[in-house]
Amino acid sequence: MLVIQTKRFKYFVFDYNTNMLHKELTDNIKTVLNSADLIYKNEDYTSATILYFKVLFMVLDFIILKNTGATPKDHTERFRILEDKFPILYTLLDKYFKIYRSTYSASIDKKTCGEIKENVNKTIKEFKIEV
Repeated sequence: MLVIQTKRFKYFVFDYNTNMLHKELTDNIKTVLNSADLIYKNEDYTSATILYFKVLFMVLDFIILKNTGATPKDHTERFRILEDKFPILYTLLDKYFKIYRSTYSASIDKKTCGEIKENVNKTIKEFKIEV
């Protein structure tokens, strides 16, 4: 089979891949958010915080993908993109990232977990991500 790439075909493949990634991200956001909520209800606030951060990273990647057509490869790239293109989201992530890093060695209390949960849900609502 011979495929000759045309401008139209190139954009079709890009749009198809981007749409597939959008769907995959929204599906994952919904699944992990549900898991985080269940764990929160079981009062395991450290594990719930970790999952809420995973949701936040996926939400941020969704926003970046929607606006740039690509997703960051790691936390560092995510920070740089947010700092450049989404300063308000950068400030949010920068403010709370130390809590995410502390989950490796410390327990997280209900108040802190609730604050992360609230910001995640607020960002999902603000950017109209369907979960």
